[in-house]
Amino acid sequence: MTANPYPLGLRLAGRRVVVVGGGAVATRRVPALLDAGADVLLVAPEISPALRAHADAGRLRWLPRRFTPDDLDGAWLVHVAVDDPAAAASVSTVADARRIFCVRADDRQAASAWTPAVTRHGPVTVAVLGGGDPRRAMTVRDAIRTLLSARKGPLLTDSVEEGPPLNPSAGGNPSAGGNPSAGGNPSAGGNPSAGGKTHTGRVALVGAGPGDPELITVKGWRLITEADVVVADRLVPGLLLDELRSGVELVDASKIPYGPSRAQEEINRILVDRAQAGALVVRLKGGDPYVFGRGGEELLACAEAGIPVTVVPGVTSSVAAPSAAGIPVTHRAVAHEFTVVTGHVAPDSPSSLVRWDALAQLRGTLVILMGLKNLPAITATLLEHGRPADTPAAVVQEATTGAQRVVRSTLGQVAADVAAAGLRPPAVVVVGDVVAALNPA
Repeated sequence: MTANPYPLGLRLAGRRVVVVGGGAVATRRVPALLDAGADVLLVAPEISPALRAHADAGRLRWLPRRFTPDDLDGAWLVHVAVDDPAAAASVSTVADARRIFCVRADDRQAASAWTPAVTRHGPVTVAVLGGGDPRRAMTVRDAIRTLLSARKGPLLTDSVEEGPPLNPSAGGNPSAGGNPSAGGNPSAGGNPSAGGKTHTGRVALVGAGPGDPELITVKGWRLITEADVVVADRLVPGLLLDELRSGVELVDASKIPYGPSRAQEEINRILVDRAQAGALVVRLKGGDPYVFGRGGEELLACAEAGIPVTVVPGVTSSVAAPSAAGIPVTHRAVAHEFTVVTGHVAPDSPSSLVRWDALAQLRGTLVILMGLKNLPAITATLLEHGRPADTPAAVVQEATTGAQRVVRSTLGQVAADVAAAGLRPPAVVVVGDVVAALNPA
């Protein structure tokens, strides 16, 4: 008879956790460790673009090489996220000798610790261990999530007004199967029959929202828990990936600004290929799929191949980022319109489609996405065409997340202030009197 596991909540803030491996499994596991405040050491010769973004932002330390026993010095926990049984066994052997609990993605029975199926609802975290049955753990987890979402009260909230109750009939597919962390074979993804599904292949373009994982829509969350394949961008909240089934194929289509990216044509090919094989494919995108998300291109590619597509709108950062910083994009007697533009192309570039001279003449709010690199040129162009230098301006980095930072300034000074503060993408720029509407100087 196998002994039951002893459930425990680990307080990892400031404590070293080692993650060995840099692929899809590590991409799914690391965000929850960072959310817990762990001091994450990532050991892998190569890592995914999403993990590289965490490393570049200083949220974790990456050693670009293979594991050595000394990597466990000072560690409290180790996650082995590789699909090579021999390599995984060598890490867990060292961990056992040092009495460090070890989670193994390749073989849960050989591990000394399991990660459960998890759902989060404000301050409440529910973790489910299914007694070795991944489908049972996922089904119970989804049922609990539905009940929590349908209930309000001081025990389940941080005194924040919650949205409308979740429709229990929309709360996940019990036959979707698979504990996302029950140690299934990470290379088993892409199987259209995972969880016993027999649906016709289709694609869902799902907006994941601006960064806070709780800001995804109910429909969007339901689709990612039912998905066979998830194609995710870098701006997708990492904690959402922690709720995927173990048999899901996770394709990291991260686009780090001005760095490595997977060509859009390849993304389109993957969507069509997996759907034609009978899979439910979720294209998970930060913000809204159609706000500078190239969702239209993906829909056209699927339509050309005869693949049915569902579009699930998301909360766009163009509105959410200013809101999270206390800036309304419109305000009575201050601004009657707001304009959203992309700043990834310099104003003087022949490929720019933005009429910056016309925008400078508007009195309303200007919201600029992906404009941090070109901010000096953008502000200079707006000033050149008549926007006053003392116009209030603000930049919001990583809005709605624990890493959110806000710099308030003026149009004439904001580029210098942002550089001095060391702000980095993703960031949203807001220009207009609304910046000072609720926060007068």
